[in-house]
Amino acid sequence: MSLIKRIATFVAFASGTLFAAQMAIAGESGSYESVSSFVHDYTKFEFANQAIISGPLHGTDTITKSSGGPFVVGESSVFVCAVYAKTSDAGMDLEAPCATTDASGDISFTISKRSAGDTETGGGGDGRQEIVGGTGKYAGVTGNCTYTVDYVAGNRGITILSCEWQKP
Repeated sequence: MSLIKRIATFVAFASGTLFAAQMAIAGESGSYESVSSFVHDYTKFEFANQAIISGPLHGTDTITKSSGGPFVVGESSVFVCAVYAKTSDAGMDLEAPCATTDASGDISFTISKRSAGDTETGGGGDGRQEIVGGTGKYAGVTGNCTYTVDYVAGNRGITILSCEWQKP
Protein backbone atom coordinates (compact mmCIF):
# COMPACT_ATOMS: atom_id res chain seq x y z
CA MET A 1 0.00 0.00 0.00
CA SER A 2 1.41 3.35 -0.99
CA LEU A 3 2.10 6.07 1.52
CA ILE A 4 -0.71 8.24 0.09
CA LYS A 5 -3.24 5.41 0.49
CA ARG A 6 -2.04 4.75 4.05
CA ILE A 7 -2.40 8.44 4.97
CA ALA A 8 -5.86 8.61 3.33
CA THR A 9 -6.95 5.46 5.20
CA PHE A 10 -5.66 6.86 8.49
CA VAL A 11 -7.39 10.24 7.93
CA ALA A 12 -10.69 8.51 7.09
CA PHE A 13 -10.41 6.26 10.17
CA ALA A 14 -9.49 9.17 12.47
CA SER A 15 -12.32 11.34 11.10
CA GLY A 16 -14.84 8.56 11.60
CA THR A 17 -13.64 7.90 15.13
CA LEU A 18 -13.75 11.61 15.98
CA PHE A 19 -17.28 11.94 14.56
CA ALA A 20 -18.49 8.90 16.53
CA ALA A 21 -16.92 10.28 19.73
CA GLN A 22 -18.59 13.67 19.22
CA MET A 23 -21.97 11.99 18.70
CA ALA A 24 -21.50 9.96 21.89
CA ILE A 25 -20.58 13.09 23.85
CA ALA A 26 -23.41 15.15 22.39
CA GLY A 27 -26.06 12.53 23.21
CA GLU A 28 -29.57 12.70 21.87
CA SER A 29 -31.94 15.65 21.75
CA GLY A 30 -35.17 16.64 20.10
CA SER A 31 -38.61 18.09 20.46
CA TYR A 32 -42.19 16.92 20.72
CA GLU A 33 -45.73 18.22 21.09
CA SER A 34 -48.61 16.57 22.88
CA VAL A 35 -52.20 17.05 23.96
CA SER A 36 -53.53 15.94 27.34
CA SER A 37 -56.98 15.47 28.79
CA PHE A 38 -57.41 15.26 32.55
CA VAL A 39 -59.81 15.11 35.50
CA HIS A 40 -59.03 16.83 38.80
CA ASP A 41 -60.37 16.61 42.34
CA TYR A 42 -59.12 19.77 44.01
CA THR A 43 -59.83 20.92 47.54
CA LYS A 44 -60.00 24.72 47.85
CA PHE A 45 -60.08 26.85 50.98
CA GLU A 46 -59.24 30.35 52.18
CA PHE A 47 -56.13 30.78 54.29
CA ALA A 48 -54.48 34.06 55.40
CA ASN A 49 -55.71 36.27 52.52
CA GLN A 50 -55.09 33.64 49.87
CA ALA A 51 -56.83 30.62 48.40
CA ILE A 52 -55.15 27.23 48.79
CA ILE A 53 -55.80 24.66 46.05
CA SER A 54 -54.61 21.09 46.39
CA GLY A 55 -55.40 17.66 45.03
CA PRO A 56 -54.86 14.97 42.43
CA LEU A 57 -55.05 15.37 38.68
CA HIS A 58 -54.96 12.36 36.34
CA GLY A 59 -55.51 11.73 32.67
CA THR A 60 -54.03 10.78 29.30
CA ASP A 61 -51.38 12.35 27.09
CA THR A 62 -50.86 11.70 23.36
CA ILE A 63 -47.77 12.68 21.36
CA THR A 64 -48.92 14.62 18.26
CA LYS A 65 -45.54 15.65 16.78
CA SER A 66 -41.98 14.45 17.44
CA SER A 67 -38.47 14.72 16.06
CA GLY A 68 -37.79 11.20 17.35
CA GLY A 69 -36.20 9.66 20.41
CA PRO A 70 -38.27 8.28 23.26
CA PHE A 71 -41.33 10.39 22.34
CA VAL A 72 -43.20 8.56 19.55
CA VAL A 73 -45.98 10.17 17.49
CA GLY A 74 -49.33 8.59 18.30
CA GLU A 75 -48.17 7.05 21.59
CA SER A 76 -50.59 7.62 24.46
CA SER A 77 -49.69 7.51 28.14
CA VAL A 78 -51.49 7.89 31.46
CA PHE A 79 -50.38 10.36 34.10
CA VAL A 80 -51.01 11.35 37.69
CA CYS A 81 -50.05 14.67 39.32
CA ALA A 82 -50.20 16.18 42.79
CA VAL A 83 -51.25 19.82 42.37
CA TYR A 84 -50.56 22.51 44.95
CA ALA A 85 -51.38 26.17 44.34
CA LYS A 86 -51.81 29.45 46.20
CA THR A 87 -53.71 32.37 44.75
CA SER A 88 -53.92 35.90 46.11
CA ASP A 89 -54.08 39.46 44.84
CA ALA A 90 -50.44 38.95 43.81
CA GLY A 91 -51.43 36.12 41.42
CA MET A 92 -51.12 32.35 41.27
CA ASP A 93 -48.28 30.10 42.35
CA LEU A 94 -48.97 26.54 41.11
CA GLU A 95 -46.66 23.53 41.14
CA ALA A 96 -47.49 19.96 40.10
CA PRO A 97 -45.05 17.04 40.08
CA CYS A 98 -46.30 14.36 37.65
CA ALA A 99 -45.48 10.77 36.68
CA THR A 100 -46.44 9.70 33.14
CA THR A 101 -46.49 5.97 32.31
CA ASP A 102 -46.39 4.83 28.67
CA ALA A 103 -47.73 1.57 27.21
CA SER A 104 -44.42 -0.24 27.86
CA GLY A 105 -44.43 0.75 31.55
CA ASP A 106 -41.64 3.33 31.28
CA ILE A 107 -42.26 6.45 33.39
CA SER A 108 -41.26 10.07 32.74
CA PHE A 109 -41.15 12.60 35.58
CA THR A 110 -42.10 16.25 35.15
CA ILE A 111 -42.78 19.30 37.30
CA SER A 112 -45.32 21.81 35.97
CA LYS A 113 -45.32 25.41 37.19
CA ARG A 114 -47.71 28.23 36.46
CA SER A 115 -48.10 31.76 37.76
CA ALA A 116 -50.86 32.92 35.42
CA GLY A 117 -54.56 32.19 35.18
CA ASP A 118 -56.64 30.06 37.52
CA THR A 119 -58.14 26.58 38.02
CA GLU A 120 -61.81 27.49 37.58
CA THR A 121 -64.09 26.26 34.77
CA GLY A 122 -63.51 28.54 31.80
CA GLY A 123 -60.08 29.47 33.16
CA GLY A 124 -56.58 28.14 32.76
CA GLY A 125 -53.37 29.77 31.61
CA ASP A 126 -49.86 29.36 30.29
CA GLY A 127 -47.05 27.66 32.20
CA ARG A 128 -43.74 25.85 32.03
CA GLN A 129 -42.91 22.22 32.60
CA GLU A 130 -39.53 20.71 33.42
CA ILE A 131 -38.68 17.13 32.39
CA VAL A 132 -36.60 15.66 35.24
CA GLY A 133 -35.85 12.08 34.17
CA GLY A 134 -37.65 8.81 34.47
CA THR A 135 -37.32 5.06 34.11
CA GLY A 136 -36.53 2.85 31.12
CA LYS A 137 -36.23 4.85 27.89
CA TYR A 138 -36.80 8.10 29.86
CA ALA A 139 -33.87 7.54 32.27
CA GLY A 140 -31.60 10.60 32.08
CA VAL A 141 -33.97 12.59 29.87
CA THR A 142 -34.26 16.26 30.83
CA GLY A 143 -35.85 19.23 29.15
CA ASN A 144 -38.27 22.13 29.19
CA CYS A 145 -41.79 22.62 27.89
CA THR A 146 -44.30 25.39 27.53
CA TYR A 147 -47.96 24.61 27.95
CA THR A 148 -51.44 26.06 27.84
CA VAL A 149 -54.18 24.59 30.01
CA ASP A 150 -57.94 25.14 29.72
CA TYR A 151 -60.30 24.11 32.51
CA VAL A 152 -63.70 22.91 31.26
CA ALA A 153 -66.92 21.75 32.97
CA GLY A 154 -67.02 18.62 35.10
CA ASN A 155 -63.64 19.10 36.81
CA ARG A 156 -61.89 18.41 33.51
CA GLY A 157 -59.15 20.09 31.54
CA ILE A 158 -57.13 20.05 28.35
CA THR A 159 -53.43 20.86 28.00
CA ILE A 160 -51.30 21.45 24.91
CA LEU A 161 -47.52 21.03 25.39
CA SER A 162 -44.47 21.93 23.29
CA CYS A 163 -41.20 20.47 24.58
CA GLU A 164 -37.45 20.37 23.96
CA TRP A 165 -35.55 17.43 25.50
CA GLN A 166 -32.03 16.04 25.73
CA LYS A 167 -30.39 12.86 26.95
CA PRO A 168 -26.66 12.63 27.70
